[in-house]
Amino acid sequence: MQAVQDNLPHNFMYYWWVLFVAQFPISSFIMSYVSGWHRLTMRFSAQWEPYGQTQSTGLFPYSVQMRFTNYNFLIRITAAEDALYLSVLFFLRICHPPLRVPWDEIQFSRTKSIWGSYVVLTLGNQEKIPMRISESMARKLGILERIPN
Repeated sequence: MQAVQDNLPHNFMYYWWVLFVAQFPISSFIMSYVSGWHRLTMRFSAQWEPYGQTQSTGLFPYSVQMRFTNYNFLIRITAAEDALYLSVLFFLRICHPPLRVPWDEIQFSRTKSIWGSYVVLTLGNQEKIPMRISESMARKLGILERIPN
């Protein structure tokens, strides 16, 4: 009896690694379009670093959703005096360049679900891409002070 590995093509491991590595840009591309990140990139690509007093979140343990896409553990949000800055982990940056969305291009609202209270940031006056973050994240970023009562 021949071993199972004799039935596999000789280049199987090579193809497996190529597919494994290719999944990151493919996933990033799909996430970018589904979430609306790509659309925001057209007007809000970050050209410079945040200035003034900033408040930033780490990559976890916060909940972040844009449309139907979860960016939990993948996104860094920085609230600066001039704008809200968004960036993702390096392996998803292919289709997710850093964004700088000015505060006057963001509308705020609150929502509740079974799992907690959230703040919805609608990004872009023309694009209207919803980004839902946890209330604790909004508090840490100082966003709750910007929401009109």
